[in-house]
Amino acid sequence: MVAAGARALRSAQESRRILIVSASMGAGHDTVATELARRARERGHEAHIVDVLGLLPHGMGAGLRRSYRLAVRHVPWAYGILYDTFLRRGTGRRPSGVPLARLAGDRLTELADRTGADVVVAVFHLAAQLTGHLRSRGQLRVPSAVFVIDFAVHRQWLHPGNDRYLCLTDEAAYQVRQDIALPAEATGPVVAPEFFTATPAAALWSRCLTRHASGRPLVVLSAGAWGAGSRLPVTAGLLAARGFLPVVLCGRDERLRSSLSGVPGVRALGWVTDMPGLMHAARALVDNAAGQTAVQALAAGLPVVGYRPLPGHGADGVRRMAALGLSDIAADEADLVISLGRLTAAGPDRERRIAHGRALFRRDALARVVELLDTAVM
Repeated sequence: MVAAGARALRSAQESRRILIVSASMGAGHDTVATELARRARERGHEAHIVDVLGLLPHGMGAGLRRSYRLAVRHVPWAYGILYDTFLRRGTGRRPSGVPLARLAGDRLTELADRTGADVVVAVFHLAAQLTGHLRSRGQLRVPSAVFVIDFAVHRQWLHPGNDRYLCLTDEAAYQVRQDIALPAEATGPVVAPEFFTATPAAALWSRCLTRHASGRPLVVLSAGAWGAGSRLPVTAGLLAARGFLPVVLCGRDERLRSSLSGVPGVRALGWVTDMPGLMHAARALVDNAAGQTAVQALAAGLPVVGYRPLPGHGADGVRRMAALGLSDIAADEADLVISLGRLTAAGPDRERRIAHGRALFRRDALARVVELLDTAVM
């Protein structure tokens, strides 16, 4: 009763409490969760973020993270087989994520009650399974929204118990409505506002990185937070030999950074905190996962070329981006060099690609969650 009264008072004051369920799988999900929380607090709401892996008992979450990291870095083909067999949309019988997710159920409902949450927002597929399960059983008494941060919506994102889905594209929203018949709409990605406007930091990045490579187009190669990628030193060396300045984002993988340090003409970076500045200094992104780095590039006006994508949802997402005209996809080294040559040069091809990428950002996902609460659509 006390919690219900508190929620009614907050509604009158147009202030909401939002619980965001993320996952420390790489950095993309947490990056989205952090930006959603920042937007909420900026508008006078209260936001809490929880890692769904930390809600699992007996260290299971840490084990899942460790296993997935080992798979994508060392045996990506195995994850690709798993994804193609069980997770890709339209394939075979879907294994349920509920048995695993429900292990975190008591902890999430206790947290929702303790924080007085008005809505729970899942930004990771296991979290979506958890909130859907709890809503369907009446254990989670407030609405649950799922923000699907992937271009390719694999089936573990989908649970009919959730109230609303927010997606990156119209195509993804249509697939959600087809598969589980829930309200779904396209808002576009969630990125920090700094990506949309160049800052003085871009000039600093440019001077620092191009000091001994003047005139070479700066091209960023992304390996994600875990430094996952195929033949990155070879690709970077190729681009350097073809007149580009490749800057490789090695994430937290110091071994990868060390292996690239001896490749002539290549800049290898560890964890970068000023991604907006770096992207505004660059001319293109070579991407292998269609994740948060790719959508940040689109916001920054940085053309994207998919190359040697990670098996599984990474490859699926890279293909979807290209099919939507948001990026190129290079089949081989020659394709990569041709695409980068065209997209780094000033001209209509570059301008069209930049405009198309920025058009993806349509609505504010956080605002849609709050509006849906206010109108009781959820």
